[in-house]
Amino acid sequence: MKEADYQVVIVGAGFGGIGAAIELKRAGIEDFIIVDKSPDIGGTWQANTYPGVAVDIPSIYYSFSYAPPKQWTRFFAPGAEVKTYADQLVDTYGLRPHLRLGTAVESAEWDEITAMWSAKLSNGEVHTARFAIGAVGGLEVPKLPDIEGAEEFSGKTVHTARWDHAYDYRGKRIAVIGTGATALQLIPEIAKTAGQLDVYQRTPIWVAPKPDFGMAAPVHMALNYLPGLRRSVRSGVVLGIDIGLTVANSLHDRLPFVLDAAGGALKRWYRSQVDDPVVCQKLTPTYALGCKRPSVSNTYLKTFNRDNVELLTESIERITPTGIVTADGIEHAADVIVYATGFKVMERGATPPFPLRGRGGVDLNEWWDENKFQAYQGVTVPGFPNLFLITGPYGFAAGSYIAMIECTSRHAARVIREALRRNATTAEIKQKPHDEYYALCRRRADGSLWLSDSCAGSNTYYVNYQGDPAAIRLSTHAEMWWGNKHFPLDNYAYA
Repeated sequence: MKEADYQVVIVGAGFGGIGAAIELKRAGIEDFIIVDKSPDIGGTWQANTYPGVAVDIPSIYYSFSYAPPKQWTRFFAPGAEVKTYADQLVDTYGLRPHLRLGTAVESAEWDEITAMWSAKLSNGEVHTARFAIGAVGGLEVPKLPDIEGAEEFSGKTVHTARWDHAYDYRGKRIAVIGTGATALQLIPEIAKTAGQLDVYQRTPIWVAPKPDFGMAAPVHMALNYLPGLRRSVRSGVVLGIDIGLTVANSLHDRLPFVLDAAGGALKRWYRSQVDDPVVCQKLTPTYALGCKRPSVSNTYLKTFNRDNVELLTESIERITPTGIVTADGIEHAADVIVYATGFKVMERGATPPFPLRGRGGVDLNEWWDENKFQAYQGVTVPGFPNLFLITGPYGFAAGSYIAMIECTSRHAARVIREALRRNATTAEIKQKPHDEYYALCRRRADGSLWLSDSCAGSNTYYVNYQGDPAAIRLSTHAEMWWGNKHFPLDNYAYA
């Protein structure tokens, strides 16, 4: 049989691709390439460089368990330091020779005859590989709202994932569309120098105080050299997240008073942060805590006390060459429009953002569109042999994306190593274990907080266009870890 150019091709050089490459190396597999359209590594953390960008979970959990960062200055690491951590990993594990940057994958197709994946690249090259790992990431394709007249705007337009650092935003009339996790970090920063900042809010967001603090060198030394300290702190963070999510999603119908009490406490905190009671009410969600991505900030709410900041909750009717017209007929002048509108998560054509055809030429995006998003342990799909997804449907137990990557990339490496041990050319998830896992996910989804009346009107991206919470694995981190590390290898068919 014809030899492939590589044993494995990894698509994406963010943390998903980096984590997958490390797991391959740990499994003794060295013949692979990492392809990414960007000129540098880091994925989300290479693309998102807007003012204020940082992790929104404790830094100690936003890292691989086997490779602590050499230096993070805060409990919630700034974005630039997360990008530095990505470089640390690439250099520590010798991944740079495997990188093919500035080159996009335009399509990938399974060849039944050769039992290989064929990837067509933007530079015209075509590479074959026995196995393919999709590590494109969930926050990859920016989502722009469909607003009449958007292309007619004569001022500066920017999405937070494509921030223009060369532009001078000082003194400008800036309109920010969106009030999600990204806007929450950006708005307090640009408000400091904007002439006028108009914030267009469709859905308010729950915000909790941010327990952030500096991490001096002695703290790092203690975490790195005191036996068991890092593991204990990390385990404590994981346990806290798991308990919170379990209460919010599994017990919300049986213990509604817990969410009500937490929401009531946050409402009191809102009133202590925002001077104007009318503005405070507009900023306070009416849906339950936990419906949207949890956010933390000590400055977001206070920003609306500034004289140069206005909260606008009227829906946007259209954009003109000089500003934004809201449903009340008022035109609000703007020099800059910032789209803090997030990404296309589990949407058709975006996961992955290129044609990916398995057996019989079936395109994965179209198959998911027709059959709903699903994947065994969030990693593999029947009909797509030798293909592994790092951020697939029902793969992410909400908390740390890095923790999920560590689990799913280990899953992929286990199967690839087993296929090589058996001298098999293909490894494909069997239909029965796949369907059993999907059925479990569906049962949990049907009883989840996100599909309950408590989340009505939240517009959460946890629920996709099909009405499914496919972006989230409704389980604890411990179950995610165990499931990917200990699934029976015979759940796969090898040939």
